[in-house]
Amino acid sequence: QVRLVESGGGLVQPGGSLRLSCAASGFTFSRFAMRWYRQAPGKERELVAAITSFGTSTNYADSVKGRFTISRDNAKNTVYLQMNSLKSEDTAVYYCNAEVGSLAYWGQGTQVTVSS
Repeated sequence: QVRLVESGGGLVQPGGSLRLSCAASGFTFSRFAMRWYRQAPGKERELVAAITSFGTSTNYADSVKGRFTISRDNAKNTVYLQMNSLKSEDTAVYYCNAEVGSLAYWGQGTQVTVSS
């Protein structure tokens, strides 16, 4: 079965950096686009970044452009989110997402807290 496992979250000061990882299994990873979403308390889940199956194209939410970078390693079945210049408003639970066939799959999420 499809499984997505996020890691790398934590507490970081404003201006700091974190790299999130999402390990995927149960499907042919290299055939599917991957996405990172986030959900802050009291807010709807929002798309942060997306990457095509071979990593040739990416797109980002306006709020993270120039600060976040999505990448993937198809040999390791892993997608990453490098987050730099973090702000307090980046505090959220970050989720990895894959749409395989007609179904959307989610990881359990990893908490990112940006605070001094």
